[in-house]
Amino acid sequence: MRKQGYHHGNLRQALIEAALELIREKGPTGFTLSEAAKTAGVTPAAVYRHFDGREDLIAEAARQGFEMFADLMQYAYDKGQPSALAAFEATGRAYLAFARKHPGHYIAMFESGVSLNRDPDLAAAANRAKAVLEQAASDLSQHIPPDRRPPASMVSAHIWAMSHGVVELYARNTGTASPFPPEDLLETGVGIYLRGLGLIDPD
Repeated sequence: MRKQGYHHGNLRQALIEAALELIREKGPTGFTLSEAAKTAGVTPAAVYRHFDGREDLIAEAARQGFEMFADLMQYAYDKGQPSALAAFEATGRAYLAFARKHPGHYIAMFESGVSLNRDPDLAAAANRAKAVLEQAASDLSQHIPPDRRPPASMVSAHIWAMSHGVVELYARNTGTASPFPPEDLLETGVGIYLRGLGLIDPD
């Protein structure tokens, strides 16, 4: 297995990068701390100077992933302004783009079984990402009559679930053949959902 060099003082990040590589190859439970140390080019004892165990290492990878994810979601939301619809749709596309570009982080974030509440920083990063999608949903919901308006948190949860489903089934090379490009599946699915709410382009 390829050893990754690291600069003095950057061992912690080298171990995280090693874990991400192993997560991509073997899944979040398919490697040991010793393997992470070997991949990073250090002794197993060095890992414990920075992490209490494998779950602690994966949790930090997830935290960094959520920070990156939240930044990307915020960028997509901002770029879609001033159209509430464009901003909302952009956050959905950003979800898919992140999963494809950062599979190790994505798995650590959503498939490792690590509790988001195990660490305040991890919880804060995850909540920041969630808040961007909820804000986009809230903006869009203002175009729905109050008597037919679902909670923004419900709208964002629906879109998050739809995005996650497309990623898991068709965008992660899991062997499930997609009948259409994942981007098209997500875009049309969101469109059907929004039409069901009675929304049209509010521009």
